[in-house]
Amino acid sequence: MGTNKIRVGMVGYKFMGKAHSHAFRDIPFFFAGEAVPVMQAICGRDEQGVREAAGKMGWATWETDWRRMLERDDIDLIDIVTPNHTHAEIAIAAARAGKHVICEKPLALTVEQAKQMVEAVNEAGVVHMICHNYRFAPAVQYAKKLIDEGRLGKIYHIRATFLQDWLMDPHFPLTWRLRKEVSGSGTLGDIGAHIIDLARFLVGEFDEVVGMMETFVRHRPLGEMDIQLKGRPKSGEWGEVTVDDASAFLARFANGAMGTFEATRYSRGNRAGNRFEINGEKGSIRWDMENLNNLQVYLQDDEPGLQGFRTINCTEAEHPYGSVYWPAGHIIGYEHTFIHLLHELMEGIAKGVSPAPNFEDGLRNQIVLDAVEKSVERKAWVKISEYTVDCEQGVAR
Repeated sequence: MGTNKIRVGMVGYKFMGKAHSHAFRDIPFFFAGEAVPVMQAICGRDEQGVREAAGKMGWATWETDWRRMLERDDIDLIDIVTPNHTHAEIAIAAARAGKHVICEKPLALTVEQAKQMVEAVNEAGVVHMICHNYRFAPAVQYAKKLIDEGRLGKIYHIRATFLQDWLMDPHFPLTWRLRKEVSGSGTLGDIGAHIIDLARFLVGEFDEVVGMMETFVRHRPLGEMDIQLKGRPKSGEWGEVTVDDASAFLARFANGAMGTFEATRYSRGNRAGNRFEINGEKGSIRWDMENLNNLQVYLQDDEPGLQGFRTINCTEAEHPYGSVYWPAGHIIGYEHTFIHLLHELMEGIAKGVSPAPNFEDGLRNQIVLDAVEKSVERKAWVKISEYTVDCEQGVAR
């Protein structure tokens, strides 16, 4: 069987553009799959910036208007790594143009936008995926395997956090991530979406939520930030912060488990504290993204005297994705989660299926985000059943 070449057009070229570009370049190096990406075109509004990015990151051509990319017959897949408020328009147009689509998270600004995006890809019959890359850390995939095999038994708890501290300076500039009309929400949608997706992946669907959110600094100087999350004020002008700086919520799951979730940019000393602990009747697991190769596992069947959390370095050939890399104990990193995700997308395109997490997962995550915000407004629990989802078509009503 021959190898399919999937010609990629990427919209955006900064932080996530760099991560995705690196992954597209490395997929053929590690994986001998049915499809390989061809880095055909990159798009950005700044002509000089996108031209330089194309040369540095290995893209064959560049454009300054994403609509032009949809008109090209030498592009099969559109990769959207732009700010959140552009996701829906680009994804819907790409699907209607017959292009496969992958989109950064969160999928949209609202549930209604996410619903329209799901409808568009389903009607067009294109392959689609959302970029929740943390699912694809080998240790997380192994945690999923242990849970699915029943090694933890019935799940009782999940505790999940995503803690950062890059926003604590009150003079850090008002970037697009702090403006609701561009981002949709603050920590809840930006980093909270990741732990929501991990919870759905590992534990199951949410049943109801109740939350709280806080904005600690409500006015900031206008400016931008770079890939290292360093701020650059542009002028003496100030603007209003219209999203949350921190969010927390409780959850009940459809299978009876309970969860606690916290996302903040005001946790001093935490750069990327994406962590979870899951407790079941037969055991527990812990994972920390800052030490992403390791999974801590406790099993009650261990004999007395040897019981305790053991650390599994998930780099053995028997671990998910482990066989394509280095000898056991030779560590892989954050960038490899994107390689794994985009490899799965390539294989999905070759087979004509949309790998999880796809736009339907993005919609379900968006519903949880919206339910948390509603619970804050109402100061009450909100049932996910307020949103009905047609599971076959993935459309919220």
